[in-house]
Amino acid sequence: MKPTLLILAAGMASRYGSLKQIQQFGPSGETIVDYSIFDAIRAGFGKIVFIIRKDFEKEFKEIFEPKLKGRAATDYVYQEMDAFTGKYPVPAERSKPWGTAHAVLCAKNAINEPFAVINADDFYGRDAFEKAADFLNNRCKPDVYAVIGYELGKTISEHGSVSRGVCAADANGNLAAINERTKIYKDGGEIVYEDADGSKHPLTPDTPVSMNFWGFHPSVFDFSEEQFSEFLEKNLSNPKAEFFIPIVVDHFIKTKGVVNVIPTSSQWFGVTYKEDAPGVQASLSALVAAGEYPDNLWK
Repeated sequence: MKPTLLILAAGMASRYGSLKQIQQFGPSGETIVDYSIFDAIRAGFGKIVFIIRKDFEKEFKEIFEPKLKGRAATDYVYQEMDAFTGKYPVPAERSKPWGTAHAVLCAKNAINEPFAVINADDFYGRDAFEKAADFLNNRCKPDVYAVIGYELGKTISEHGSVSRGVCAADANGNLAAINERTKIYKDGGEIVYEDADGSKHPLTPDTPVSMNFWGFHPSVFDFSEEQFSEFLEKNLSNPKAEFFIPIVVDHFIKTKGVVNVIPTSSQWFGVTYKEDAPGVQASLSALVAAGEYPDNLWK
């Protein structure tokens, strides 16, 4: 059975200010996620599952259904606020989704095979998808997951802070720890992350980080559901608390199994701020000119 690609596209795009998941950047009007889907299909993925919000369902499907018809199976999942909350009522003051791990959990009934998870607004590169497909087809098990590792210095925006899962690998190349740093930026000649108290801590450019490109066995759903229940018990009254994928992964490597850190030669780029857009367009144009992609992905 071919692996599935799960695309997280339900984000509110608050910093970018528009629906960047369907913003056109490629020479023939391609979105960033078009390139991810193209790379996934040629790497051997057989199904694409989108996690979206119902309020942009119509325009989203109008863009992607014609492109994928005859190329890959598709499905859609909605990240509803009350999904998998069980006995816990959603607080009235809660206005934002529960986070990336909750988004993945919402796909529980749509995926039964090894799968990869990516963001809709990040460009990951062909090498990353080929390595992910190889892992999912050959090494993925209930006690073996994976994360694609990128060099931190190649993932920084020039226009503001970014969030990254900072990875530490053991001698066997497995994830020893992952820490979600929600405010990483360039400070003079170095890269730092800032804690809630305002203190700054340096990070080296070659630090491996997660760009939310994961390889999971479907057993992750039951495990995540258990962790989400514990998260709600502790954080229900905090309207800003988020159930991130690294929370699930960190508990997994401490109690259940291992997560391979798979380095990639791919260059990451993405759009966190509107000012990032011209750079993304230029990077895509350069890749097309170099023959990495056709000038029209779906022609």
